[in-house]
Amino acid sequence: MAEHYRRGYHGLEGHVQLIEQTYAGYLNDSFGFSGAGALTDFLTRRNERLLLGDTVDLGALVEQFGAPLEVSFCPQITTQVQNMLDYAMAAQVSAGYTGSFLYAYATKANFSEEVVRTALNAGAHYETSAAADVVIAHHLWRQGVLSEDRYIFCNGSKEPMYLDGILALRHAGYERVVAVLDDLDELDYILTHSREPMLFGVRERHAPEVVDRNHAGAERFGLTPAEMQLVAQRLAGTAHELVVYHAMVGSQIEDAAAWEARLARSANAYAALASTSPSLTMFNFGGGMPTSGYDLNFQFDYVGFLTNLMANTQAICAEHGVAAPMIIAECGRYTVANHNVYLIEVGRVKEAGAIEPWYLLNGSLMVSAPDTLIVDQEFVVVPLDGWDTAVQAVRLGGRRTCDSDDLYPRSHRPALMLPEFQTGMVLAVCGVGAYQAMIGGKGGAHHCLNPEMRRIIIEQDGDQLVMREIAPQNLMAQMSALGYSIATIEQPARKPLPVRTAVVSEQLPVRPLRAARRRQAPSTLRTSRFAASA
Repeated sequence: MAEHYRRGYHGLEGHVQLIEQTYAGYLNDSFGFSGAGALTDFLTRRNERLLLGDTVDLGALVEQFGAPLEVSFCPQITTQVQNMLDYAMAAQVSAGYTGSFLYAYATKANFSEEVVRTALNAGAHYETSAAADVVIAHHLWRQGVLSEDRYIFCNGSKEPMYLDGILALRHAGYERVVAVLDDLDELDYILTHSREPMLFGVRERHAPEVVDRNHAGAERFGLTPAEMQLVAQRLAGTAHELVVYHAMVGSQIEDAAAWEARLARSANAYAALASTSPSLTMFNFGGGMPTSGYDLNFQFDYVGFLTNLMANTQAICAEHGVAAPMIIAECGRYTVANHNVYLIEVGRVKEAGAIEPWYLLNGSLMVSAPDTLIVDQEFVVVPLDGWDTAVQAVRLGGRRTCDSDDLYPRSHRPALMLPEFQTGMVLAVCGVGAYQAMIGGKGGAHHCLNPEMRRIIIEQDGDQLVMREIAPQNLMAQMSALGYSIATIEQPARKPLPVRTAVVSEQLPVRPLRAARRRQAPSTLRTSRFAASA
């Protein structure tokens, strides 16, 4: 077994005693966390219990529902949106910014109905990337969830189906839908088929000198400066308007200075175009806002970044003689990454001789968190219990695939520091609310037929928290999706499921919200701070 971290030596009556470092001691030494209070901006520990959003007792949920378990705490989305709006307000005051700020949610990060609805209710506007996004937006508008005062920014390369969806939404009466052009053919199509005045945006194509050759790909999007000028000329004197300049640097950007430098170039291009196109009044600096779900050492000065962005943009616009624009933040990962946690049990340990032992999970990270494999993303992984036991370096492997790539962290990264294995050990894998379910897919069949976890969805409903349970994926549903005739499949005999320890002392009737089961939140949940402030 890999050596434990050591705190040091302790002398006792002339003897030297080696003291093993505990997991709690490791967190204290490495991150200054005393073991109680806020571990991150979405995880706290109180009375030796790990809480999501300072509200949800994750250990109690495992006791009631078992593991693996996916927990979605939607009030965390509201917190993220409201915090960013507060950061922007503070930055506007600090920079003396005369423009305004608009927060948009990039729905490609997580399309789940409760996620999109929560972001909209928190004040977010809407950003789409494909034809299906527009269909969903149209549906939410008809339902009254998406109000007509919100902008819908339609980004991405657009095939005819996507363009037809944008036109259908506009022709149905939604005025604040903005087609952000990625190609001049898109402009031709809309101008030919639109019966109503349209709002347009232009997306900036990355200049060759700023393309990161180690992460090439983003330069395929957008229009060149000459193409953007052509758009402005074609729209001049028509009923249509060019309103948005869209700049996109990257995702999960933590180098604020480099980000500001890139955006300063974009702000200059915006101001030059706006000086000849008076209707152009919005500067969308795109996504990239980082979040804390991937590193316990995370630090980012949101107010400082926004203050510098606003001050620089205002100064650049003044040089060009144009008004400071409405600044748009298009937040996907930041909005939703931290509202979701996977709770996965360590089912077995295999020693690895001179290297770290393997903690084998009753699940699969390459299926449930595919970014571990696709972009080598790191996530915060924290044990629910065992904080007072010795810490050691370990690596995680998935038991529910037969794949050598189903491991975490990748071999070139340092091992995880976790407590020594105890029977029933459960790990919280954090930061998984953005992209993981969308890339891995929902429904259907997954690698090695790894089933989707049981889901617990917790939402704010007025002055109370409510919870819905969605059953884990059924093997027969997977087989059916693959084309097998499930009527002829012999299912293995299964032992009766054990009766779970009840956490709810009393079931209170709650009006059903949808077809899925919905119940009064049990004592697993602490009193909501949102409800308390209502």
